[in-house]
Amino acid sequence: MVRGRISRLSVRDVRFPTSLGGHGADAMHTDPDYSAAYVVIETDAEDGIKGCGITFTLGKGTEVVVCAVNALAHHVLNKDLKDIVGDFRGFYRQLTSDGQLRWIGPEKGVVHLATAAVLNAVWDLWAKQEGKPVWKLLVDMDPRMLVSCIDFRYITDVLTEEDALEILQKGQIGKKEREKQMLAQGYPAYTTSCAWLGYSDDTLKQLCAQALKDGWTRFKVKVGADLQDDMRRCQIIRDMIGPEKTLSLFLQMMDANQRWDVPEAVEWMSKLAKFKPLWIEEPTSPDDILGHATISKCHNRVIFKQLLQAKALQFLQIDSCRLGSVNENLSVLLMAKKFEIPVCPHAGGVGLCELVQHLIIFDYISVSASLENRVCEYVDHLHEHFKYPVMIQRASYMPPKDPGYSTEMKEESVKKHQYPDGEVWKKLLPAQEN
Repeated sequence: MVRGRISRLSVRDVRFPTSLGGHGADAMHTDPDYSAAYVVIETDAEDGIKGCGITFTLGKGTEVVVCAVNALAHHVLNKDLKDIVGDFRGFYRQLTSDGQLRWIGPEKGVVHLATAAVLNAVWDLWAKQEGKPVWKLLVDMDPRMLVSCIDFRYITDVLTEEDALEILQKGQIGKKEREKQMLAQGYPAYTTSCAWLGYSDDTLKQLCAQALKDGWTRFKVKVGADLQDDMRRCQIIRDMIGPEKTLSLFLQMMDANQRWDVPEAVEWMSKLAKFKPLWIEEPTSPDDILGHATISKCHNRVIFKQLLQAKALQFLQIDSCRLGSVNENLSVLLMAKKFEIPVCPHAGGVGLCELVQHLIIFDYISVSASLENRVCEYVDHLHEHFKYPVMIQRASYMPPKDPGYSTEMKEESVKKHQYPDGEVWKKLLPAQEN
């Protein structure tokens, strides 16, 4: 039962010094410190349940997202949770349509990252109060209630409320069987942890060998900094995961992280095509819709809408923090279903695996009803800092069973890595200054 008035919202700047080990490095982000703006919402309910939400950042700039969260806080404080979820579309629009803050958005950039953190905390709180993980809360929800959580503004030329309701009602067929399948087998995943650009060839080989031993059959390689270096690293991966005859089992993806111009992307990928990648991710600016179509991740549902209309992508990657939490992701999942484009979520970074597992499991059970050409990213970093970390078995995400959105961090980890006063940064910052 939903209860309580939101009495407190706090946000902290939490950073992990991943750049020291080259973890997360790609062609555009060479020294990332995986970080998060960590939001905690409290209510006056006697149960003491808190809602925890995050948005992912790369170090510098997290303090800007924290400021944006604080600027949005007045939209949340003193509201009854029951009123929020009873008109979730209205609450979402209130956050994204603040008459002054939308000037530095709208629905993109820092303000949208902050919006996602706040909404992620609200969903965590709601699910905890219902005693369900978010994926189960969504699966059990009446289709009309699900539709009421979505803001259809700017996308009705592609997806109307009636379209969404029809898709969700069709998804009811066979839903129980698909839920049993997920609980038994999990959702297939691929790993990005082996081939960051910051890793040496020896490290790449060692990690890839261990991943194969652990049962991984799908790998993503970071590319885009140097063509000859890319070709050498891709050859290492291809040699290790097997010859062409095993491509049905061993798949390779590539991620350029927005490095190239359109002609450069076409030329570069013509050279890398011999390694038979399943896809090339973010080959150019995420805002260049026609550029993606020529080359044949995004800020909001409107850009995803245009990419789908322009037939500019063959795989769609949602993100639980770039988009406006569950609410906006629901609209994108439904549009992907309408266009029959497979969804393969982005999940590298602090807590992104924890978040996105709920969305993609719900998508299979209630929306897409298909695993064909579908796989979810997994990165084996920083899960130990979460109270309810992801569970991977046989290279698949096992549906979480604990109530909430899996976003609650261990308080000890938060205090230790809070920037700049946490124990970790008190030691590192003086050394970096010298």
